[in-house]
Amino acid sequence: MTESFRHSGEYQQDSTAPQQSPYSGSAYPPPPSYEPGQTAQFATYGPETRQVPAPAPKKRRRLRGPVGLLAAVAVAAAAVGGGTAYAFQELSGTDTTASSSTSTTVVPSSQKGTVSGVASAVSPSIVEVNASLSSGSSTGSGVVLTSGGEVLTNNHVISGASAIKVRTSDGKSYTAEVVGTDSKKDLALIKLKNASGLKAATLGDSSGVKVGDQVVAIGSPEGLTGTVTSGIVSALDRDVTVPTDEGQQQQQGGGSGQWPFEFGGREFNGDTGSSTTTYKALQTDASLNPGNSGGALIDMNGNVIGINSAMYSASSDSSGASGDSSGAGSVGLGFAIPINTVKADLATLRAGGADN
Repeated sequence: MTESFRHSGEYQQDSTAPQQSPYSGSAYPPPPSYEPGQTAQFATYGPETRQVPAPAPKKRRRLRGPVGLLAAVAVAAAAVGGGTAYAFQELSGTDTTASSSTSTTVVPSSQKGTVSGVASAVSPSIVEVNASLSSGSSTGSGVVLTSGGEVLTNNHVISGASAIKVRTSDGKSYTAEVVGTDSKKDLALIKLKNASGLKAATLGDSSGVKVGDQVVAIGSPEGLTGTVTSGIVSALDRDVTVPTDEGQQQQQGGGSGQWPFEFGGREFNGDTGSSTTTYKALQTDASLNPGNSGGALIDMNGNVIGINSAMYSASSDSSGASGDSSGAGSVGLGFAIPINTVKADLATLRAGGADN
């Protein structure tokens, strides 16, 4: 007789083999089968008699080893992911907000790693900020944080403003009011009136930035809205000193048109005054000019990693003497406030700022 077993383990006799008596060659019948939980009856297997217990039902084993570990990791990741999403929402407000993640890629995969891809994805989140001052006007840039019109900019762009107007990348104009300022960090939060449906920028993680990383800067230098430049991160943790008093801050809008700052004990672009503050900055060779202040420094995934705040102009030397005005402009020495500094200050700005 030819025997075979099905995949499930069921015993089967081959119907094509010659049929023989089931007891052929043996004086004993085959053992009976039992259902789980059934108690066997006495069966005779030769000269002695014994009780054969029925097989006990199989217990479900706990997942162990790699499979169990993966399942546990998946559960933990889901819990962390939920907490992270909540933190992102708290970070940026209650309406449609910018997220904050190093793994976020805003640029379409077909354009990933290209300046044009970054420009196309992020430009709608960058605005031009115009402030009316007692001494004239100031033009800078801003980054949209929420779809409802929260915009981040530099404090020196709007300091002392009697009125603020904002123009978005699609040409729409809004009036804005100041929500909070922090002159020590040169940051300000403004809110556009009657705004909705704006595209919020994605805030990245500046702690992961490395020297040599490619970056893109978007802003409104000299009122040229939506200007895009590119370069690399030239250095990290530069101690840049800028003025906090209103008169010096307004130099960007009037007078020299430059933003004075100090580095390494030397003053650039004019006198910083007696009231100053120092912060750690990212240095970049992406071209920055007056009007870029408050705009975005962006990585190649489309995440904002810094707020452009200062640049060196060749039109003045360390003594403050002005050179040929036609030579004014970027020489590849720009500085940006790291976005992690910004994120740590957002709650304070929303509450009215550190200056109140």
